[in-house]
Formats: sequence, C-alpha cells, structure tokens
Amino acid sequence: MPVSALDNMVSVGLFEASKLKEIELIANEFDYSYIKTALNFGFLTRKKYVSFLEQEGFQLIAVREEEMDPQYIEQCELIELNSILYAPLRKMSDGSLLVAAADPQDEKLKTLLSLRFKMPIRFVAASDLDITWLIHIKRGEYFVKEAVFSLMRKDPEQSGLVTFTDPQLVAIFGGIAILIVFLIIDFLAAAMWINIIFSVAFFFTILFKLYLSLNGSKAEMKEMVNKAEIKALDENTLPIYTILLPVYREEKVIRKLIWNLRSLDYPKGRLDIKLLVEEDDDTTLNEVRNLDFPANFETIVVPFHMPKTKPKACNYGLYFCRGEYLAIYDAEDIPDSDQLKKCVVLFRKLPSDFVVLQGALNYFNKNENMLTRMFTLEYTYWFDYLLPGLMSLDIPIPLGGTSNHFKFEKLMELGGWDPFNVTEDADLGVRVFEKGYKVGIVNSTTLEEANNEPFNWIRQRSRWIKGYMQTSLVHMRNPIRLIRRLGWRGFLGFNFFIAGTSITFLLYPLLLGFLLIYSIVKLTFVANLFPDWVLYISTFNLVAGNTLMIYVNMLSVFKRKYYELILFGALNPLYWIMHSIAAYKGLWQLIFKPFFWEKTTHGLTRVSSIGAATVTPLETVQ
Repeated sequence: MPVSALDNMVSVGLFEASKLKEIELIANEFDYSYIKTALNFGFLTRKKYVSFLEQEGFQLIAVREEEMDPQYIEQCELIELNSILYAPLRKMSDGSLLVAAADPQDEKLKTLLSLRFKMPIRFVAASDLDITWLIHIKRGEYFVKEAVFSLMRKDPEQSGLVTFTDPQLVAIFGGIAILIVFLIIDFLAAAMWINIIFSVAFFFTILFKLYLSLNGSKAEMKEMVNKAEIKALDENTLPIYTILLPVYREEKVIRKLIWNLRSLDYPKGRLDIKLLVEEDDDTTLNEVRNLDFPANFETIVVPFHMPKTKPKACNYGLYFCRGEYLAIYDAEDIPDSDQLKKCVVLFRKLPSDFVVLQGALNYFNKNENMLTRMFTLEYTYWFDYLLPGLMSLDIPIPLGGTSNHFKFEKLMELGGWDPFNVTEDADLGVRVFEKGYKVGIVNSTTLEEANNEPFNWIRQRSRWIKGYMQTSLVHMRNPIRLIRRLGWRGFLGFNFFIAGTSITFLLYPLLLGFLLIYSIVKLTFVANLFPDWVLYISTFNLVAGNTLMIYVNMLSVFKRKYYELILFGALNPLYWIMHSIAAYKGLWQLIFKPFFWEKTTHGLTRVSSIGAATVTPLETVQ
C-alpha cells in the first residue's frame, strides 16, 4: 500500500494494522482513496483522524473560505475529486500548486497531480466534508442539471414539468363551461345529476379499494423469502447494495439514522450508503461532522437547483452509486435487519421483469396519540392489503416513499425519478408498468415515525395528494397510449386508485355537507331541489362508503395483531375530514405552487425507537 496517513497512524499505534488489508480491498473495489474508505466505511472517526493530523503538524484550513483559481479544479473530473477527496486551490508564488486534501500524506495523489499540472504540489489538510461540499458546488453543475432535466429530455411526456397541458386545460375549462350552460338551462336537473355522479363515483372508488383489500388479504405471495433462504446466502457472493438517504435539515434524527443503519445484516464492505445533503444544509453537515462514533456512509452534497425536491436529490446521487441494487430510506427509518438480504434472494427468484421491490411501512410510535393510531391503521391497510391486492391483479403499484429496492441498471433505464413530481415514488411505480416491467412486494417491514402533530400531518398529506394529482395528469395526457401500455384492467385500476384517491378526498366534504344539511338541518329548499330517490342514493353512497372504509381499517389490524387499534377504525370519517383539508390545500398548490416540496418535520415523537419490534406482514399468512 502506498504511503498515506493510515500507514503513519499504524506506525504510531493509532490504527490497527489488521484493518489495512480490508481497507485496501474496499478502496480498490470502489476506486476510493484509502482515507475516504477508512472514514466512510466505519474504520475511523473524523475526530480521531483530525486529532492525528494535528499531532503530525497539520492544521485543517477552512477550505470553503479559501481563495480559489477555478482553472485548476476545472481540469479535474468530479467523480475523481469525490473519490479521492482533494481540491486544487491556486498557484503559489513559489510556483507550486496549493491543493486541499483529506489525506495530506498521500504520496500517490501528490505524484498524480504533479504529472497532471506539471508543477510541484503543496498539500494542506482540510476536512473531508468541507472538500466534499466545495467540489460538488464547483463541479456538480452538469450532474445537477442532468438530475433535473434528464427525464424531461429523454421522455418529455413522462415529465411533470408542465402541470396542465393545453388539451387538458381545454378539457377542464370546456367541462366547466358545459356545466354552467346546463345549470343555466335547467338548474334542477343539472344539480341532480351532479349529485348523483359525485356520490356514485365516491362509492365505487371505495368499493374498488374494498375489492383490492379482500384480494390482498387472501393473496398468497408465492415468492416470499424465508429465514432458511437468507441463512443459505453466501456473503462472499452478495452484490454491492447502494442505499440513498435524502435528508434536509434532519439534524435531530441523524444520529438515530446512522445507528439504525448499523443494525443492517449486510457486509460492511458491500454497502454503498449515500447521505444526500443539500448545499445550504450546514446544520445536517455539522451534525455528521460531530459524530463521535464510526459511521458507514458517504456524504454527497447536492448543489442548489430548482426544484428543491427529494427526487432531484436522489437523481443527483445516482451518478455516484456503485451498487447492483439500490434502496431508498428516509431519515427516521428503521428497516428490518435482514431486509437487504431478503431483497437479494427475492430478486434472484423472481422473473427478470420484476425490477422493483416494495417493503411494507409501519410505525414504531403507533400508540402515541389518536393521530398516530389512525395513521398506523391507514398504513397497515395500505401496505398489507391494498398493495398485495394490486399485485395480485397485475395493476400498477404506486411505490411508497421509502423502502423501495431497485435493480440499479433498470432504474437508470427508466430515467430515475421525476424531480417535478412531489410523489415521485407513485409516478415511478406507474412508469415501471408502462415500460413493461413489474413491481414486487417483499415480506419485510420498515418502521417510521408516525406524524403526531395535525398541522405537520396536513403538510405531509397535502404534498402526497398533490403528487397523486400530478401523477394522474401526467399519465392521462394520452389515454389511448396508456390503455395500450397498461391494458384495460391496468388503465381502470390506475384511474380508480391514483385519480380516484384524490377525487374521493375532494368530494367527501361536499357529500357530507349535503347529507348533514338534508338529514339534520332539513332545509326545505334542499328537499324541493332534489327528488327523494336522489337523496336516498346520495345518503346510501356516503353512509355505505364510510362503513366500508371503517371495515377495511378494522380489517387491517389482523395480520400484525394490532388488536388494540381495532375500535379506532370507527373514527375514520373524522380522519377523512383531515384528508379533505389536505386535498384542497394540495389542489391549491397544484395550481399555484406545483413543485413546492412541503417539508415534514421529523423527530417530534417522544416515543423511543430503540428496541422497536417488527412483524413482517405477509409471513403470517404463508
């Protein structure tokens, strides 16, 4: 191994010589410098390394504040700068080139740069995180523009950059104009048919979800993974697995996140974990800097570019990935320790057209308050019943925002995520089916923090519903093409599930208000406005729809044995009012702020995630 800081640390007894060979193997496979490998794969803490450099006579410079001549860094590729951790700064008066390096004792790098620039090299020490920030800001422009515009350039019809196309605007305003004309010609008949159409659409959307739930409850997942298959895995044959961790101002949970990832049962040298930090997020970057324990991840700084969304950050991270498979986790996630191995086994078992696996999501603070209980019921029903139901019927599956596991090569073929769609996961799930691929469900759970604060919940849910509206608009630009790609079953399933979800939330308060006015206030003009049979149909559809949703929420507790939550399913009508508030907020933002990413605050719970137990949702039915 060439002379580097690690060799010198061994010579003074600050580093175990037995680890050098392991570091060299990982460095060669990832094409990283040795110090980057030691820092990013948990062999060494930053505090310990900085202390060593100071003992060696190196004082770390504030590289972000240094004067810089851009002509030198522009001769270096970002991939190399990021892999070796150095940044050429400026030419000195003595004719040498001043270079900030995370390892100022790296003789191999000094030789490389002296040959490239044809001048002596003078190293100064700098924090690896500060170098990372600098090189991505100075050299990341191409990659961040690709992250934003690549999908739009390759497949513009799949991009959400344009919220409403001209034909859609014509259809929307034309429909409104026709409706106004009918109301003017015959107000009573038009109002009656509007009421009937709304109530029937509401009821049948709920009925479709019940059908999916019943199919999901009895669907036998023939390709599930058992413990014997995991135990039989040869760890020497495991592929490199990339994990993307997009964060923004998550300093409150960053320590928990790193500890949670340390519990993953996967060889450390085969994990390629990327912490994606925004350019202006110094609070999270400093929290990483101050970690006092070894952490197995690499920090990638995402240069500023609108839109400022999670999918844009993930797209940027794709250019630095090394894995055969790739997973997405959120900052507060606690995945099952064997989740990655399960996905490796399942990918190897399933047909090659399965390119994505979705893990189940649930919550470790489910009993914290009323809202977390309702949230848990909803997610349990969604991931344990609805998604398996969609899979059993071969209908497009909207991915969840986390615990998605991809074949990396196919993800790149799909164009990554749409940075203009605020539910990029659901959109990508539909695009997977449109391209002729499939989504599988893996019997593994990731625990998250359930939102325990109503206004924070509405911010999160309004973004989610707005994204479903965006996804509906994008994929319904050409209905005939969508039918050809998905077939009639997939087309109807997409519209009932994706578009229908948003529509039911928007219609709910209108139908509920109408029912309350008729049955409680008993205004005379309402009774005169509609025949009794119309009122009976509307009342039946609303009551039956609510009853069905209460039923499926109560049904959701059985696979995980969350029996203490069963009675809370009766509160679903009140929970839906919150959904409707979020839906109208999402609709307003869709029109006026379509790409705005409504930030969800994490770390609000008072419930500890330590020792949280999980129950894999589908093993219980095998």
